Amino acid sequence: MELVRDCWNGDDYNEFINYLFEIRDIKYKNFHSGLGIKSEVIGIRTPILKSMAKDISRGNYRGFLELLREEYYEEITLYGFIICNIKEMNDSVKYLNIYKERINNWASCDLFCSGYKIIKRNKEYFWKYINDNISSDNLWIRRMCFVLILNYYIEEDYLKDIFKLCDGYNIEEYYVQMAVAWLISICYIKYPSVTTKYIINNKLDDFTHNKAIQKIRESYKVSSEDKEYLNKLKRK
Repeated sequence: MELVRDCWNGDDYNEFINYLFEIRDIKYKNFHSGLGIKSEVIGIRTPILKSMAKDISRGNYRGFLELLREEYYEEITLYGFIICNIKEMNDSVKYLNIYKERINNWASCDLFCSGYKIIKRNKEYFWKYINDNISSDNLWIRRMCFVLILNYYIEEDYLKDIFKLCDGYNIEEYYVQMAVAWLISICYIKYPSVTTKYIINNKLDDFTHNKAIQKIRESYKVSSEDKEYLNKLKRK
């Protein structure tokens, strides 16, 4: 199907959805549907979705995004991949503000965050954006903020503020707690000494604290001695 288009209408979009069903991988659909994805999964592998997003982005991606719905996991994820290809800042933020409200699963969130490279050129702007959104009532927006931090902001100059944001989050929401634990584990890999001090004195809930230690101990980059020490810091 031709995806580089000057114009998209409703019939074109319906044709696109039908095309996704024609090329889907049933085994992948069954596997991916069992990973806690709430939307219906058609069964399109991630590399194919990324390739489609690149093609759509070469044409009238705005027209496509205006038509895009939220019925299927692939629609939501494709929206994010298209945003990752937008180079113009105002356009990028415009569609990010729409997309953040559409995220409803960890995969669409995390895949988008890892590909949203425009942050590298606009770190100060997006640091403020993250801080403005990290207390949202929407748990997926909160997870998005923490995952964006772990992808783009684990640097010495940001560590103090990162730990402050982590300490400020004490709501029992599994997907956000796991993102915080993941973030802390990556901080430890890059900055073990200062992160150890944080782990000893943090204000995290017990679940997130212990998960952070678990994730650190699962890393092959951490010595056996350090893993043994960290295990003693787990809370009962």
